[in-house]
This record gives sequence, C-alpha cells and structure tokens, in this order.
Amino acid sequence: MTESTATQSGLPAAGDDAAAQLLGAIARGDRAAFERLYRDTSARLFGVCLRLLPERAEAEDVLQEVYATVWRKAGQFDAGRASAAVWLAMIARNKAIDRLRAMPALRRAPLELSEELADAAPTPAAQAERLDERERLRRCLDELDARRRDLIRTAFFEGCTYEELAQRSGSPLGSVKSWIRRGLIQLRACLER
Repeated sequence: MTESTATQSGLPAAGDDAAAQLLGAIARGDRAAFERLYRDTSARLFGVCLRLLPERAEAEDVLQEVYATVWRKAGQFDAGRASAAVWLAMIARNKAIDRLRAMPALRRAPLELSEELADAAPTPAAQAERLDERERLRRCLDELDARRRDLIRTAFFEGCTYEELAQRSGSPLGSVKSWIRRGLIQLRACLER
C-alpha cells in the first residue's frame, strides 16, 4: 500500500486488496473498517440486489441483511478461494435469492442474470502485464535527464500546469514546454522499443 492510497484513518484505499484488508479488520471488530467497506461497496452490492429484487424497498432491506452478515462472518472470508468483491457479491446474491424464495408474490427477475456477476479484479495475466508496463515506464523515465524526468513526473503525476512548473523551476514557460515535449518524445521512443 502506498502513502497516496492510505486514508487519514490508516485504512486501506478502495480496491479488492483493500476490501480484503478491510474484511480482516472487520473480523477483529473494527467499526471504522466496516464503515469504509460499506462506503466502498454498498452501491455495487445494492445493484446486485436490485437486479434480483425489482422492488427498491426489498433490495434496501436485503442490503442491510448483507452487511449484517458481513459483520458477523468477515472472519470466514478466504482470499485464496475468492476475491473480496466476489465474496461480497455472492452474499448479496444469496440473500436476494433467499428473499425471492421467501416472498413468492414478488415479481421475480430472471435468475440467469445473477450468473453474469463477474469478479471485477484484473486477471493474474492482466496484473502481470500492468506490472510489466509500469516497470517499462519506470525504466524509460530513468533514461531521461533529471530535469525532463522531474518535470514530466510533476506534470503528469501531480497534475501541475506548465505555468506552475515554470514558477517552481524558475524557468521560462517556453523552455518548460519544450523540455517536457522533448522528454515525452524520448519517452515514447523508449516505450516503443
């Protein structure tokens, strides 16, 4: 976890690894982790409930049951068997199906749609490719001279404008633009090798 992805409370940022960490904290009774998990995942899980339960009030009730279950059973989460997103979605799906079975008067959504839920996490191949691309970008940035590298990093990773970069570096605006342009050309050439 990087500093930029940590929150002030010390909880991990959104994402499946973060959700898995939050589930571990919830298993230890951490209420702040539970609140964070709710904020990060409730919209998606509410969507799961709404796809199966056409009445919004029923979906809201089921969502409440889902999080009560998560609070009680967070210790049963096993990252080796499923991602946190899949584990949470399956709880929501199962609770919604239980509600459908208990209340046959509800208009039922086709259960086939519930099988369309996929793990939102990238595949291992996609993760490996992303790591490879990140390493290539780092290597190519390291090949640039220090001034161009620092300007490009500041512009693209911190979101600074050319004017801000010129003020920070004490250099003319035209020079800063030129250095960044040349650096980007070098970077592209390196990445295309």
